[in-house]
Amino acid sequence: MTADDRAAVGRPTGIGPSEGRLPGFRPHGDRPNGIRLSGIGDEAAPGLDRQIEAVRRLGWDSIELRSVDGVPLADLDDAAFDRVAGRVADAGLGVSCVDSRIGNWARTVVSPFADDLTELDRLAGRCDRLGTRLVRIMSYPNAGLSEGDWEREVLNRVRRLAARAEDTGLVLVHENCAGWAATDPARMLRLLEAAGSPALRLLFDVGNGIAYGYEAYDLLPHIAPYVAHVHVKDGTGDTNAQFYSLPGDGDCRVADSLRLLYGQGYSGAVSIEPHINIRPHEGWSDPSGDYVDEFVAYGQRLEKLVHEPAGGN
Repeated sequence: MTADDRAAVGRPTGIGPSEGRLPGFRPHGDRPNGIRLSGIGDEAAPGLDRQIEAVRRLGWDSIELRSVDGVPLADLDDAAFDRVAGRVADAGLGVSCVDSRIGNWARTVVSPFADDLTELDRLAGRCDRLGTRLVRIMSYPNAGLSEGDWEREVLNRVRRLAARAEDTGLVLVHENCAGWAATDPARMLRLLEAAGSPALRLLFDVGNGIAYGYEAYDLLPHIAPYVAHVHVKDGTGDTNAQFYSLPGDGDCRVADSLRLLYGQGYSGAVSIEPHINIRPHEGWSDPSGDYVDEFVAYGQRLEKLVHEPAGGN
């Protein structure tokens, strides 16, 4: 992708002007530098009431939704979804993003594409009800295709998804996690170029490099202008074993990543995904603790981290 190509992609939703922002995270009103903090609710508890409790205890004004009682948002029946939307509204919370299964580790490049189109269509109406435009996607793990065929199929699918998202007012945010463009910034830019739509942008997860064997921070200089949503987790380890920690205690350069993003004008949400006590997408949880308390402690640590002057992790 040339410089002209990158310019043609345009500036994403969630990126704003950088006037008045400082390289260190000093308080600005009730948020450091205007940072909007959020959290993936099912990392605090399976049930929605406890998810909401966790975010409200932190004093935050938004939640990120992935599953409720173990059921992905798109799979809830209409009555169950009505209860979710009502409870979120009654709690006075916005929704920063909805996490779909489109293109993720459970749906390879040869899985039925109709499943993803159906999920996107179902989420379109639900996102409208929840007041959010952002839907997290990934870019399809390979399943026996040649490199060339894998690339062509991924680009074709994402192009069609972005067109459908644009028609419904959604913005798909591709996470640096599973799939063709998971770890390579050049592929992420190629994905944006192929879609050619403001309805496709990037989601940067600070901690995903641990499990996938790369330094996530090293991606940022290449992709920062196109990041529209951020996940925070931290830890140590490698592709064989991961040990997740409070933000700032691991090797993922959480504060450095946020400084770089905000220094370039990022104005989207920063959403915690602790992974310490519960990982719903893996079917794993620690049976010994109260996840809400740990989720709140994690969020408080992030608040402390972003208030610190430049120089910390």
